[in-house]
Amino acid sequence: MEDFFRIGVITKPHGLKGEVKVFPTTDDAKRFKKLKKCIIRTKKGDIEAEKKSCKFFKNLVILSFVGYDDINEVEAFRNCDIYVSREDAVPLEEGEYYISDVIGSDVYEDNGSHLGTVNDVLQTGANDVFTVAMENGRELLIPVINDCVIDIDTEGKKVIVKLMKGMLD
Repeated sequence: MEDFFRIGVITKPHGLKGEVKVFPTTDDAKRFKKLKKCIIRTKKGDIEAEKKSCKFFKNLVILSFVGYDDINEVEAFRNCDIYVSREDAVPLEEGEYYISDVIGSDVYEDNGSHLGTVNDVLQTGANDVFTVAMENGRELLIPVINDCVIDIDTEGKKVIVKLMKGMLD
């Protein structure tokens, strides 16, 4: 399982006082309001940072960090990813999962036959879709809805599905 989750990408500095513009890569951009600490992954290594302030502008988040009060100090953060540890991640509700915990899971039909491995999760807005790399080299798209996905076991890296008519055609 992943220990760190990417929640955003710093696009560039904002203003002269050390703020940065962040493109959120998380489901809920409002999670930045509750953010206390994060890791900024730079080319020279990871930097632990404590959030000082947060505001929103269009589809971006404007963040500032404790100890970074000047545009020159945050210029090095341009195009860097922001991560949080699993402990600092947004807690999951019943039936929710972290995408990174599902990728690599073996997918089985409800009759026990092995279909392949989840290699990606597409987020369509209506529901997630598992992209399954099948053993025969084909790709299978499985919508994550109650009619198709019976069980997701992130600990055991196993997904049980019931295929709808025509999904393998």
